[in-house]
Amino acid sequence: MSKRIVVALGGNAIVTKDGSAASQMASIRKTAEVLAQFIKAGDQLVITHGNGPQVGNLLLQMTNGQAEGNPPMPLDTAGAMTQGSIGYWLQKSLDDVFAEDGIDKKAVTIVTQTIVSGDDPAFEAPSKPIGPFYSKEQAADEKANHPDYTFVEDAGRGYRRVVPSPRPIEIKEAPVASLLLNNGMVPIASGGGGIPVVQNAKGQLNGVEAVIDKDFSAAKLAENVKADELIILTAVDNACINFGKPDQKKLEGTTVDEMNGYIKDGQFAAGSMLPKVQAACSFVERTGGKSIITSLENVSSLIAGESGTVITK
Repeated sequence: MSKRIVVALGGNAIVTKDGSAASQMASIRKTAEVLAQFIKAGDQLVITHGNGPQVGNLLLQMTNGQAEGNPPMPLDTAGAMTQGSIGYWLQKSLDDVFAEDGIDKKAVTIVTQTIVSGDDPAFEAPSKPIGPFYSKEQAADEKANHPDYTFVEDAGRGYRRVVPSPRPIEIKEAPVASLLLNNGMVPIASGGGGIPVVQNAKGQLNGVEAVIDKDFSAAKLAENVKADELIILTAVDNACINFGKPDQKKLEGTTVDEMNGYIKDGQFAAGSMLPKVQAACSFVERTGGKSIITSLENVSSLIAGESGTVITK
């Protein structure tokens, strides 16, 4: 039976060692060949993706190249720029695969805004590192030039700017994604978590200096388009408990209650598996649908039958 699926791609589906456009496009082409399997299985597909390394590179390029008359762009605009570039690579690769396989589909990129609350506590506690590393002296100079910036020491490697990471309330362009799905297309939406925007009293949206976690925005996108399944693709086939220990155990069929118990026990690393599990559970709790955490390499097994970490209510 046909399903409506949102697939969230991890950075390993895009990032390459040299970071060049050509190498990233080659990596995405391989990803597109895998994703096309969902279409061949008769499913409707929405694709979302991360953009952390790409935004980081863009910010570094803008910082190094800034001059009078050529200032760096604000973070919301940098997010939009990388949504566009990665979306272009994805839709081109998917369209090429569809043409080669005789699939009557078109991929479409949506530059997507994610509505957040201006009262979100994250705005009082910036935590998401972005951009280049600075020495202590360089960070002080940047702070002098940008008093509203916050810098923290990052793992002994230098200082980095940190920005808020608010939770998504609504994906503004979700109705567009649904319209495209209903007309047989493959939307690419909410890249990098979407452009964070706050709604004012007049209903207008204003971009803010923040980064939304890609997994939480994927869960909200899946909820908003009324998806049956949310599939979060990461570097491993399964979420595990006791990770890295002799009694490590991979999780297969499980429930939201069980996963919440593991979260309370501290089983999942913050900034790694934890947000994926939290986002997956959120989608199941809010919709009654199914969430799956697995790897890109495991997609064939997933389509053939339930494989990976499958979370139900």
